[in-house]
Amino acid sequence: MNPFSPVPPSWAESAVHAHQFGCPSCGADVAESQAVWINRRSPVYTEAHKRKWQEFYHCSKCDAAWWAWSSDRPPTDWSGEAEMDSASDPFGL
Repeated sequence: MNPFSPVPPSWAESAVHAHQFGCPSCGADVAESQAVWINRRSPVYTEAHKRKWQEFYHCSKCDAAWWAWSSDRPPTDWSGEAEMDSASDPFGL
């Protein structure tokens, strides 16, 4: 499964919105997903003019499908956003 495919996978049809970034059925971490699909056809723009997408996940533990906004994904050690705040941003973004 190509996560950037323009065609959604069949399992994404039953996906529910997860308000925490993990499986809402069993609580599994996103890293335990067996498949991922990003809906890049329909970006949403925030008030700060930043794009966000729906990210769909297929849980490998309970086989549930869920989605969350890309902007809700927690920062990682590699994202460079873990400690970013407006005071440390030289551009005020």
